[in-house]
Amino acid sequence: MLRSLFVLLGIFAAQAFAASPVPAQQGHDACARDVTRFCRARINDGDSVVLECLKQHRARLSRACDKVLTENGQ
Repeated sequence: MLRSLFVLLGIFAAQAFAASPVPAQQGHDACARDVTRFCRARINDGDSVVLECLKQHRARLSRACDKVLTENGQ
């Protein structure tokens, strides 16, 4: 369960690092709380499901996570 979370957050971090001058760790940290808060039950369903979950809760995401998603075309 946690492994999937870290894989997803690693993907976000890598994308954030490649797409902007923001360090990768900030991209990882940006969505970690939102994933555990809104999508914990979906973590084992795969990265794409968790990403869709984050999108469904877009209005409630932290500004930092919303920014990471936006910067990565989500």
